[in-house]
Amino acid sequence: MQSTAAHALADATFPDLPNHYRGKVRDNYDLPDGRRIIIASDRLSAFDRILAVIPHKGQVLTQTARYWFDQTADICPNHVLEYPDPNVVIGRRLTILPVEIVVRDYLAGTTGTSILTLYKQGQRSMYGHTLPDGLRDNQRLPQPIITPSSKAFDGGHDEPLTPDEILAQGLLTAEQWEAVSTYALALFARGQRIAAERGLILVDTKYEFGTDADGQILLADEIHTPDSSRYWIGQTYAARFAAGERPDSFDKDFVRSWVAARCDPYADAIPEIPAGMIEETSKVYIQAFEAITGQTFEPPAADEPVLDRIRRNLAPYRR
Repeated sequence: MQSTAAHALADATFPDLPNHYRGKVRDNYDLPDGRRIIIASDRLSAFDRILAVIPHKGQVLTQTARYWFDQTADICPNHVLEYPDPNVVIGRRLTILPVEIVVRDYLAGTTGTSILTLYKQGQRSMYGHTLPDGLRDNQRLPQPIITPSSKAFDGGHDEPLTPDEILAQGLLTAEQWEAVSTYALALFARGQRIAAERGLILVDTKYEFGTDADGQILLADEIHTPDSSRYWIGQTYAARFAAGERPDSFDKDFVRSWVAARCDPYADAIPEIPAGMIEETSKVYIQAFEAITGQTFEPPAADEPVLDRIRRNLAPYRR
């Protein structure tokens, strides 16, 4: 499959659509009737900045989330109204709750707030849970746990929270916390079951919830995508864990690792990223989509740039 510039969506700015908000990856437009247009670009974000544009990434994220929204609609209502384009979802405009819900079933992660990092620093009590001594890297936990964090809307960093802190700070009501906790664990269980049928392990994932005009809680953003979730390959997990090796996964962090090895990505100019690395990352996203959903990826038409196709498909939503 050829990945050309015409297949890469770096920007989705449409001046004739109202109330544009540009996130790190998605371009959003709020319509007067309460609907929101969410366009997944191909931007690759890391280190609080955009590193590259990966062809097909936005379509993979949108269509993977579409698969999971369909598979879990009976568990939790979601924001989806329609899909006018492979990169676009039209959803209900929600007030996003200020707590991000992360569910984890394995002692894994690399960030400073991951349970593996904290565990290796000697912490056993974290996020309102107490983990036993003697766990090894990438070991399955006694049961899935929720590790919530504050949702940084102003570009700041998310901070770990406990359920008591969430209630004490008034971030959620007790009723809201009970609802999102119940939803998250049920969504994760469904995700793990379906992933296992595909030969995959759903290791951990994040969920975002919001409320509509009536106060109803809905699942928002994305669900069980390669960007919001960690997947391992089930067939090789046991042997690699026994050997103390990192589990096989959809390793799409080529670009991130390459950049971090060559500069301070938080301060320095980003060096030019090789085209071959961008192509390889695009292939990994497509591989992940097909493995997760069991569907065949349908590439964009070669004779129409993605931006032009989206403009055409969004014509009914213009002023």
